[in-house]
Amino acid sequence: MKRWIAIAAVALLAVGCATVDGMMGWTTLIDGDKGLENFNRLGDANWRAEGGAVVADKAKESSSLLVTKNSYKDFQIHAEFWADTTTNSGIFIRITNPQKVGADSSYEVNIYDLRAGPEYGTGGIVNFAKVPVPNPYKAAGKWNTYDITAKGSTITVVLNGVKTVEMTDAKWLQGPFALQFGNHGKEPGGAIKWRKVQVKPL
Repeated sequence: MKRWIAIAAVALLAVGCATVDGMMGWTTLIDGDKGLENFNRLGDANWRAEGGAVVADKAKESSSLLVTKNSYKDFQIHAEFWADTTTNSGIFIRITNPQKVGADSSYEVNIYDLRAGPEYGTGGIVNFAKVPVPNPYKAAGKWNTYDITAKGSTITVVLNGVKTVEMTDAKWLQGPFALQFGNHGKEPGGAIKWRKVQVKPL
């Protein structure tokens, strides 16, 4: 009898967790190596499911992206990623043109420890929100988390539980977001791996 009570309690707890997650409004776009179908591809990077993550490490073009099929206005993004030493990556948010994504038409939350302009390296928002120099925020060689909140004109970036930047700007207020694989100089950057990407409209 006690055994059945314990099993029922575990089952109820599992159902409760799933219900709470649903009620909180999170949508999971990448879960381990699943989710490539939730994005449109831009560029020629070799995005693939591998080793429990979505991975890219080769491209001829300078920047290749996975672009969400939906547009978002106010939202939170939770992303878990692994970066190589020379990784040039990031998350572009509120993209105005999903066919031509860049820092001149969206906000680029950067993942690039070796960026030539270190003030917009990992943890910064390119052209908008600087990190300290030398940059204390590093992503290379480990799993990291990004928690990005965009609400109205305020955008906040949290890397591994530490707020790196917060800014106010109303140039772009809505659009899809994208995951990047880019070049390091003239060569492809190091591998980028995504094992969890979730979004919640606010």
